[in-house]
Amino acid sequence: MTLSSSSSPSSSPSPGRTAVAPAGTRRLVRTLYASAFCDEFVLLYPVYALLFSDTGLSVWQQASLFALWSLTGVLLEVPSGAWADAVSRRLLLIAGPLLTAAGFALWVLAPSYGAFALGFVLWGAGGALGSGALEALVYDELERAGAGDRYARVMGRARAIGIAATMSAMGLAGPVFAWGGYDAVGAASVLACLAAAAVATRFPEHRTPPGGAGGERWSATLRAGLAEARADRSVRGALLLVPAVTAVWGALDEYTPLLARETGVAPETVPWLLLVIWAGATAGSLLAGPAERLTGNGFAALLTGSALALAAGGLAGTPAALALVALAFGGFQLATVLADAHLQQRIDDTGRATLTSVAGLGTELGNLTTYGVYAAAATAWGHGSAFALSAVPYLVTALVLAGAARTAARAARARRRKHRSPS
Repeated sequence: MTLSSSSSPSSSPSPGRTAVAPAGTRRLVRTLYASAFCDEFVLLYPVYALLFSDTGLSVWQQASLFALWSLTGVLLEVPSGAWADAVSRRLLLIAGPLLTAAGFALWVLAPSYGAFALGFVLWGAGGALGSGALEALVYDELERAGAGDRYARVMGRARAIGIAATMSAMGLAGPVFAWGGYDAVGAASVLACLAAAAVATRFPEHRTPPGGAGGERWSATLRAGLAEARADRSVRGALLLVPAVTAVWGALDEYTPLLARETGVAPETVPWLLLVIWAGATAGSLLAGPAERLTGNGFAALLTGSALALAAGGLAGTPAALALVALAFGGFQLATVLADAHLQQRIDDTGRATLTSVAGLGTELGNLTTYGVYAAAATAWGHGSAFALSAVPYLVTALVLAGAARTAARAARARRRKHRSPS
């Protein structure tokens, strides 16, 4: 598991491709930013836990729903990525929000454990369709335009816009809920998903899917993508890095309201504390461009600092200490964008969505593990201690990266000495 600033040959236009001016990326970037906003402008986000609770679900039932959500992603992540490489990626980006819209509609029309479970399956399927397909489409279109080196900056801004949309939804959810209850926030969420599907029709896609029958294309792209991962050590390292930095904090965000409430603040104060935490994550996204040339040691230092901030913020148990959790989330968000960019630089165009989805599968498995460990830790010691315990995997990852960086440095010094010695 290594990280460096070097790029693969695919980061420059391939022979036979026509490199167009960076201005040709404007439609792509505008569509990406609009899509990121619509995808996350979901007023149900800050209140769906309340909907579950008001319907009579226990904490363990809610945890089982989150697990079902992740399990859906586990089962569909890689097949959907191979499908995205075999057919139109834009088509999957249109279909995904439509499935999510159906799930949200089901929640408010027939609130029950079964309806929530089916809704999470639809939401998970919709997310799986877009996972891998979006990153692959954006990277390929930027590379075609001769702007592949802008990927981290563009995706960082897109993630920041998505977080800003989530924060806006948090701010609006209260007034809308007071006006129309769960029906109103549910209807607004469905409309946001429909808008996301409409925006996705505007994505440019110049890639031509491989020929052959649908089943043959799907299996061929899956085999080719997995073969690339087996054959290239740097690809394997990049695949492992994505879930290593994404999985744990990606699951923790579901529990930030409980951590905030455990500090003793009034319930109406919790959303404001969540805004502070997600402001930190937004800042991390916006730093992706300047930070994209971090070395392995720099990346390890980023993870170490973020992990220590997470542990200190969780254990302090005060509202002010949540600023440390915000700092940690900012660092983890930055690491997530950089790990994704590192992966895209390492993989070939034809299997890009497949291998991005393989990394997504690792993230989903990590999420499932985190849900279980967190539930046990929070039950035994409280949410603050559970957050602190969640810092441990990041410290381990940082140690691995630092060790890999030292090994690479020693190998480089040995090569230089060999070249200087007389033959």
